[in-house]
This record gives sequence, C-alpha cells and structure tokens, in this order.
Amino acid sequence: MPANLTPDYHAADRKFKEATTPEARLAALEEMLSTIPKHKGTEKMQADIKRRIAKFRSETQRRKGAARARPFYHVEREGAGQIVLVGAPNAGKSSILAALTNAKPEVADYPFTTRVPLAGMALFEDVQVQLVDLPPISEESAEGWLYALVRGADGALFVVDLADQDVLASTEHVVGLLQAANVALTPPGQPRGPHTVPAVFIATKLDAPGATGTLEVFKEFYGPRLPVLPVSAEQDVNLVELRKTMFEMLRLVRVYSKKPGKKPDLQVPYILKRGTTVLDAAAVVHKDFAEGLRFARLWRKGAIEGLMVGRDGVLEDGDILELHA
Repeated sequence: MPANLTPDYHAADRKFKEATTPEARLAALEEMLSTIPKHKGTEKMQADIKRRIAKFRSETQRRKGAARARPFYHVEREGAGQIVLVGAPNAGKSSILAALTNAKPEVADYPFTTRVPLAGMALFEDVQVQLVDLPPISEESAEGWLYALVRGADGALFVVDLADQDVLASTEHVVGLLQAANVALTPPGQPRGPHTVPAVFIATKLDAPGATGTLEVFKEFYGPRLPVLPVSAEQDVNLVELRKTMFEMLRLVRVYSKKPGKKPDLQVPYILKRGTTVLDAAAVVHKDFAEGLRFARLWRKGAIEGLMVGRDGVLEDGDILELHA
C-alpha cells in the first residue's frame, strides 16, 4: 500500500535532516509522527519514528545532565553556521547582535559589558545563522577559551568603531593579540587551515560625526587585508548587506526541491556546502534517490528552465532540483 505522505510530513522530515541538535531532531520527529497518514502502509514508518523519538528523548535527557557540567563559555552550535563577533572593548559588538537577532545583550557606553558569550539567531532570507557576541579581545580577557571559540567558528565579524579616534591603533592591537594566540583572520573564500578564520571588518557607528573620513582612512590601511563593510545599527544602514555577508562567509548554497508535475517547495531549502553536486544533493534528500538516480532537471533563476543535468552537475544558491529515480 502506498504511503501517500503529505507535504506537512515531508516538511517535518526535512527539518529532521537539517537539525543540528538532539532537541531539534526530537521536535521534528514528533511533528513527523503527528503528520504521517495513519494506515497500514505507514505502520513500519510509524514504528521507526517512535523508536527514534525514544532514542532522542533519552539522548536529550543525558545532554541536559551533561549541560550542568559544561563550562560557562560553551556555546551550542545552531543554524546553518556559527559566526563570532570580535573586537576591541566598546567597539559596538553587542549593538550588532541586538540589531540582527532576538538576543538581548547588555548594551552600554563603557567597556567590558560583555563578559560571557551570548548567542542569537540572525535571519538571512530563509536561513538562520548563529551569531555569537564574545568578550572583547584585550589583555584583561585574553583567556584560552576565548581564542578557541574564534578558531572554532565558521567565520568572524571583526567590529571596529568609526567614532574611535584611535581606531587604527586599537585594531592593530587586537590583531596582534589574535596572532599571538595563533588566530589568523583571512578573507572569505580562501582555504582554511587549523588556525585561520574567514573574517570581514564591520565598521560600526557610520552615523557618528566624522565617521566617513575615518572610514576612508581605515580602508586605506586595512582594506587590503580584509573586506570592510560600514554599518550603523542605530540608523539601520547596511544591515541587510551584513546579513548577506554572513551567509556568503559560510560558503553554502540553498537548493529547493520539486516533485515531477508539481510546483517547487520554496518554503524550506536544503542547506548544502558550496560545490555540492546533483548526486550529493540526492543523497541528502534520501539515500534511495542517490542509489537509483536516473537524471535530474534543474531550474536556475535567469539561466536555466527545467534543463536535464547529470549527476556531477554542481549546484548554485537558489537552484530548484527535480530528481528522477
């Protein structure tokens, strides 16, 4: 008997595949169980979902117990990737976090307001990216765990203050402390090493008096090292571009699925690494698709409309893929 799975079930199944924590997987499984059609053709699937729910409930309980022993600086990774905010004291990192996420950091006009990592989720179109505000990089906060969080992130936003008359010196000071801790910031897109982190400069307080002139001087000195994006959290200047920059730093693509004869599902994309092929994507959708894939059709905005593509075709951000097994 055919399963006749509903769109709601497929959406929940996709949430499960993209979940990064046991708690998120458990929630998706419970949604799958509530939306799966209840008939003889799905009995085995229902039993398997119930088995997995029991497994993840048990794992979640174990993690809750382990969480009590975790250090205060531990940050559970969520979303499509993790990007950290680094910079000198009072550079405006917390204001960026507050402007891009629902997190409620303490924002004050004095240094060392942030003493522990604080995470929030920043939305770029239909993708959530984790943004983590870290304590400032300085001798006073130069602990090993802080630099370990920077090294372990998928990218870094190096926040500099355009209202700071000594912004060049304070930036060089932070760069020196990072280098002394074996953290090298590199432009996005370069191959990563064990101590390199993709980064961009975020020049804040663009609305401050004299900020435009300071920005030009800063670009002259530091523009050759890393890209520089000027923003104003107060005036909402370039925050949309900042969200896009964060997503592009992760080097990911969004791929949408389409069933033959149906409209594409543009609600929840598959988040894949840049360079992913059609065959790779098929394996993410379901292993049976990868094993029995005969061909695929591709829709690419402004370029391709339903073109038949091979297994080794490389996907781009925004592609719509129709798999034929």
